[in-house]
Amino acid sequence: MIGSGTTTARNRLRSPSQPDADSLHQTSNRHRATTKYVPRLPRVITPFPAPKIMDLPQFQGEHKESLYWGTYRPHLYLGIRARTPQSLMAGLMWIGVKDGSNHLRHVCKHEDDLSAYGWGKHNGRDYGHQVLVDHGMILTTEFLKSKGDDSGYGGDWAVRIDVQVDKSKWNEEFGRDAQLFFYLADEGGNVLDVGSEKLNIRESSLLASGSRTDIGDWQLHLKSMDDLKLHYSGFHTPHFHNLSDLVEGNLASQTRKHGQVQLSDSSDDSPNVLAFQIIGGFPFTTDIVFISGTDSENSIVEERVNSLAGASLSNELKYKEQAYDEKIEKVFNLAEKVDSDSISVGKAAVGNLLGGIGYFYGQSKIALSRTLNDREHVDYLSYWPAELYTAVPCRPIFPRGFLWDEGFHQLVIWRSDVHISLDIIGHWLDLMNIDGWIPREQILGAEALSRIPQEYVAQHPTNGNPPTLFLALSGIINALKNNEFNAMDRSEISLFMERAFGRLEAWFQWLNNTQSGEQMSSYYWRGRDNRTIFELNPQTLSSGFDDYPRASHPSADERHLDLRCWVLLAAECMHSIEELLNKETKPGKNYGSTVKLLTDLELLNKMHFDEAYGAYFDFGNHTEKVRLEWKELKAGHNHATRQLVREVSERPVLSLVPHIGYVSFFPFMGRIIPSGSWILEKQLELISNRSQLWTDYGLCSLAKTSSLYMKYNTEHDAPYWRGTIWINMNYRVLSALHHYSEENGPYQDKAKVIYKELRSNLIRNMAHNYHQTGFLWEQYDQVKGNGKGAHPFTGWTSVVVLIMAEAYDTI
Repeated sequence: MIGSGTTTARNRLRSPSQPDADSLHQTSNRHRATTKYVPRLPRVITPFPAPKIMDLPQFQGEHKESLYWGTYRPHLYLGIRARTPQSLMAGLMWIGVKDGSNHLRHVCKHEDDLSAYGWGKHNGRDYGHQVLVDHGMILTTEFLKSKGDDSGYGGDWAVRIDVQVDKSKWNEEFGRDAQLFFYLADEGGNVLDVGSEKLNIRESSLLASGSRTDIGDWQLHLKSMDDLKLHYSGFHTPHFHNLSDLVEGNLASQTRKHGQVQLSDSSDDSPNVLAFQIIGGFPFTTDIVFISGTDSENSIVEERVNSLAGASLSNELKYKEQAYDEKIEKVFNLAEKVDSDSISVGKAAVGNLLGGIGYFYGQSKIALSRTLNDREHVDYLSYWPAELYTAVPCRPIFPRGFLWDEGFHQLVIWRSDVHISLDIIGHWLDLMNIDGWIPREQILGAEALSRIPQEYVAQHPTNGNPPTLFLALSGIINALKNNEFNAMDRSEISLFMERAFGRLEAWFQWLNNTQSGEQMSSYYWRGRDNRTIFELNPQTLSSGFDDYPRASHPSADERHLDLRCWVLLAAECMHSIEELLNKETKPGKNYGSTVKLLTDLELLNKMHFDEAYGAYFDFGNHTEKVRLEWKELKAGHNHATRQLVREVSERPVLSLVPHIGYVSFFPFMGRIIPSGSWILEKQLELISNRSQLWTDYGLCSLAKTSSLYMKYNTEHDAPYWRGTIWINMNYRVLSALHHYSEENGPYQDKAKVIYKELRSNLIRNMAHNYHQTGFLWEQYDQVKGNGKGAHPFTGWTSVVVLIMAEAYDTI
């Protein structure tokens, strides 16, 4: 069965369609009222029947507590929460100026037009440093955690906010003061107490206090050597995704009444949100300190606050910054590989990736093709309530978990902190249902849901996603074999693999069975729409390559080359884990045999290779005679509308799909091609051909000679994977080039030359863009090299640090 593609904000906004209902194993019959009926949970929302990975002892105790607090609200310019549902949360807002008027900053938005922002340094645990440049105002935010003997669970934390101004870019007509808003919000509904109705930091640094069962009594303090004015407002609300609306509403009311932009210095009854307005003349610095466990008999509050403010905080931040720099150099050894300008980009790539880790809690929505019963219209089921600790691709646009992105994230993170990496992978695998399926996009909780139109939320259980977590797991296993971990880490990694094995096995079997094709060892991505009349080439969203050209007419006869190679990667990793754990091969689950089958070059060539091109292709029902034409279509009430409609002028035939691009190089990336084969020479020629994929900035996603190169897929869907440069795939090509440059064979020297030039082009262009724009980008233009798409995109674009370090996957 072919399911229809899920539709999300990531993959462009378009009409959602539903999967085949049979795949949900839905119970449709209902017993009569006279019969006692105990409903069975539909399989699609039944958790995988095995102990959760996150219940392992290694993820409890000190490990869990050390990661309790963090900058886990990545969609905000600065957002802090705990790794628990119903958390106490904190965040920063400020008033910025754009187009001659004031705007409240809070949620990361492209339209805010900040010149730069992002965690230039962040260790994922207890330290982060971020600079935000907003039309002449420069805010530096630094985050620090501390755990003392008197601290409550999770310890204490501090935020330093330094405000400067670039007078050449700041219009003093909009004031000589900066206005910040720091808030606390308790998702659990606990009442927050304001320190004083008339806040004055000269008299008392206490801003707020409260109590929670997890951390005990707590206090929030503000310390500054500058002359600051403070105001506050308290709110009682059940909603926490629109806190900036509450602040804006209060400011507007006060402006109308008193002509001043300041909070009301009043509160709702039983407030669970407290916002504090901090007004200071440029420049100024303020330290905000949160201490927990203040109910402890031995807790000396003032001493603890002072240890996290002023000179003490300065010293600790300086120490943490130095430690971060030293660790980056130790892990990635950049000084020997690249220049200083590139090193700063590498540090920012790692810092923003780790600083973009978030914690989410909620229920995924699973698409249905029919109602649960005849009387209720229900178009989705709710997954069980679950938590997810995950890195995110892009804070303003994609601040949530994406399954295929995550594997690339972990290539960087496991090298930086293997314990955080295993924690993230474990959270993802615990989201698996009884059939071995994992929802590919995680939209959990009100804050995540608030960013996405409702119709694009539901996940489709027929559809898969590239199993890139196996890339990271393979790297960890190989590092284990090479004795790159200490004894404690080796033990914990082995225990993790033992607990995860059943889930990984189920995931592999789900992928291998549900995405298999008509012929043995063939696979195709479910979810393509074979009924569309508006798309030039029906998208393959589940592949992650969205609009990359596939067969023009989706069918069960398709063979998708990339999916075949992803299954091979998964089988190779499963085989490695079996060997690591000394597991016996089970009947019907012989991963070694699957590897042997999928690396059979003769079979691969028979199914996917075109000798005339010297290239590998997809196979399917295809014609090149497809175009979009303007037509008058009837709408409601016989109203005609002019739309671009797909026109096919030639009958499709089963054949190879002649589009050279990233998909064509999956056998090369997977190192299936022998080092002495003439086919390898052909791959190297295609890669280095300037009329095809080669540019001075990296490899194009689609050859310039392709009929769909840079073509719009609909009237409004601009080309996405049809020419622009993507760093994750360039990394995988470089990884293979590096492999073949070290393998004896007739093409070793050629691979080495291409490798060095491609690596140099990528690093040079990305460093240039970063220093010019302040961001790493989702993709890069193949003509001019400029960054394009979402930014700051320090999801898989962060693998640039691995390119700098020449640290490649070994599969």
